[in-house]
Amino acid sequence: MRIVIAGGHGQIALRLERLLSARGDEPAGIIRKAEQGDDLREAGAEPVLLDLESATVEEVAAHLQGADAAVFAAGAGPGSGAARKDTVDKGAATLFADAAVRARVRRFVVVSSMGADPAHKGDDVFDVYLRAKGEADAYISGLDALDWTILRPGALTDDAGTGLVRLEAHTGRGAVPRDDVAAVLAELVDTSATAGLTLELVGGSTPVSVAVKSVAGN
Repeated sequence: MRIVIAGGHGQIALRLERLLSARGDEPAGIIRKAEQGDDLREAGAEPVLLDLESATVEEVAAHLQGADAAVFAAGAGPGSGAARKDTVDKGAATLFADAAVRARVRRFVVVSSMGADPAHKGDDVFDVYLRAKGEADAYISGLDALDWTILRPGALTDDAGTGLVRLEAHTGRGAVPRDDVAAVLAELVDTSATAGLTLELVGGSTPVSVAVKSVAGN
């Protein structure tokens, strides 16, 4: 499978690219800075230089042509202000989804956030972030041309992955290693039976593949 990942140099994306490459898929990661390319190549991914904050739908769709799936794993990141939550966490996500529709890439997986809600109250930057993520999720889930799955991890850690998770519509708060988020994404990309689901993810006791099969109904 050729899988195009927005936010290709992110911590989860690089882990996902390694997993996909190791199993024989062809990941491509969208990056904003040319100097990030070597890290993607080292992970087994093709770097695609493109700024999702300024690109047009047509430009993004051109890079999605022929892909089997798309993963939105971009984010403005910690330390960014409220304005970039709107342009990246919401704007880039909806642009990437529109481009997938244009390129006829049906399988679309989103890395969202636990607590994402378009009606979230508050004016702190994190409140703006949760609103932006929620608005993006709401937009994407309304696109009939996509077989979308929205993944909402809990608090992210850099602990080594355990391969054991809790993946449900509602898990309650909890932490999860980025390794395990990437492992779940790799399974979700392959499991179109999870289309139409919004799933929360925290550490747990169920092997990743079993957890994904369970929510997919097998």
